[in-house]
Amino acid sequence: MLLQFIVLALFGMAMAHVEGVVVVYLRKAIGLLDPKVDNRQALDQVPRRYVQIEMTREAATIVMLVSLAWLMGENLLHQIMVFLWTFAFWDLFYYVSLYLLIGWPPKLTTTDVLFLIPRPWIAPVWFPLGVSSLTIILIFLLYLLPYC
Repeated sequence: MLLQFIVLALFGMAMAHVEGVVVVYLRKAIGLLDPKVDNRQALDQVPRRYVQIEMTREAATIVMLVSLAWLMGENLLHQIMVFLWTFAFWDLFYYVSLYLLIGWPPKLTTTDVLFLIPRPWIAPVWFPLGVSSLTIILIFLLYLLPYC
């Protein structure tokens, strides 16, 4: 069980890096690569068609994570743990990847557009980092620690 969750964490980190690279290319393509640009303001500069395309990428990401959880989970509780664990590593390391690639976010209080579905979720970067970190810690303590 523990090995499975280590592999899921690696999967989440790899998926985060792929998404981070895609976001760097997208920002470069639409001229928003400046790490000082606030994402809330940048969203207003992005043509609506590109926002809709980005929404399909977000939906595909969630479908991939749900599919992984469904395939790997032994029961509903295990599927939920797989989803939350992998999601948390993906979300956390997405920001790590962006920071290493382009120096964004410049600080933890930087505002980000977390999701666009069903409408933009906007919060400082520390919020998803905190929620993801707490999710990882809680799943480890409550679900995985007995397997150590």
